[in-house]
Amino acid sequence: MKALVFADIRRMEVREVPDPVIEQENDAIIRVTSAAICGSDLHMFEGRTTAQPGMVFGHEIMGVVEKVGKGVQLVKAGDRVSLPFNVSCGTCFNCCRGFVNACLTTNPKSPGGGYGYADLGPYRGGQAQLVRVPFADFNCLNLPGTPGDQWEDDFIMLSDVLPTGYHSCIMANVCPGTSVAIFGAGPVGYMAALSSFLIGAAEVYVVDRSAVRLRKVQELGAVTVNFSEGDPVEFILNARKNNKAIQESLRPGEEKMAGVLCGIDAVGYQALSREDAANEKPIQVIEDLARVVNATGSIGLIGVYFSGDPRGVDNKAKEGIFNIPLGKLWEKGIKLETGQAPVKRYNALLRDAIVQGRIAPGKLVSHHLRLENGPEAYDKFVQRGAGEGAEYTKIILKPNG
Repeated sequence: MKALVFADIRRMEVREVPDPVIEQENDAIIRVTSAAICGSDLHMFEGRTTAQPGMVFGHEIMGVVEKVGKGVQLVKAGDRVSLPFNVSCGTCFNCCRGFVNACLTTNPKSPGGGYGYADLGPYRGGQAQLVRVPFADFNCLNLPGTPGDQWEDDFIMLSDVLPTGYHSCIMANVCPGTSVAIFGAGPVGYMAALSSFLIGAAEVYVVDRSAVRLRKVQELGAVTVNFSEGDPVEFILNARKNNKAIQESLRPGEEKMAGVLCGIDAVGYQALSREDAANEKPIQVIEDLARVVNATGSIGLIGVYFSGDPRGVDNKAKEGIFNIPLGKLWEKGIKLETGQAPVKRYNALLRDAIVQGRIAPGKLVSHHLRLENGPEAYDKFVQRGAGEGAEYTKIILKPNG
């Protein structure tokens, strides 16, 4: 079969690789109809992980079941399915508690397995014509409709970015009426904004520097903040200060809650410095959130922070060690929650929200490309909304199209 393979830093190639086979009785083989390129793939593409040449990337996968092992009971050949990026067994201590992102049996190195990703186990990715799914009864989410229908672009978001964006809202304690500041308008930031409005947030601010990405979140109803034009924290504080309705509703002392209640980091360790956007400052967004989130507020840190980064800005960053403003977070009593999203906790509910017309996450998709165009797609997407890659807001590969 054909697959998109990591050849070297910033170089992808389409190659012929062996077809996957049934290895365990609870496996299934999926013929991939859509596979998205994720911002997390870019960390590997840029050499910011332990990913080795020869890897097949891709953890945002949907398709049709082609064959199943003898032990599979709930899915069958011909079923249309979405795959959570978490590869999980469904029966270990953590899976039984809903933490499928920290499955104890699918990764020999550490808790948590995933498709086509560095250090997340031996599972080949789905930017390919076929993919093997372990624990298929647990990991396959059945979908209505047929491949290529009106839901195809919406459903591909169920593998990662939509549940991840939603989970960031849960971590940040977003609820009806809350104010939210989201840093990053890439796919996860976009889905965090979409999810905030689905939950019922009253105010949603989204910070980025890409005009195209900001325009996309503005279509959702968010207030956009371009950090290349000034301090985004001051912008948000002034916007709330100048909101007459907010100010008229304050009682004595409540002026101390000038920021937002909920903050979301959808950027991670490749954040850019406010002083010099040509350079990275891994803790920039955390510093901004410590300033803009009110006392007793919450932060959902969904952006990636690895414990190993070969190209980190200094020796500590290469080990995933950062000097965060813990004193400010502690003084303000801010709750900070981190980690990968447990996709299976949300994907069936979000599927139904799509089917019922409550949300249309597929509107983010900008490009549908053949697998052969994958190398060029990576070159564009890695620009993160700038330059020639400005219009590449979300890329869907069609390995069998």
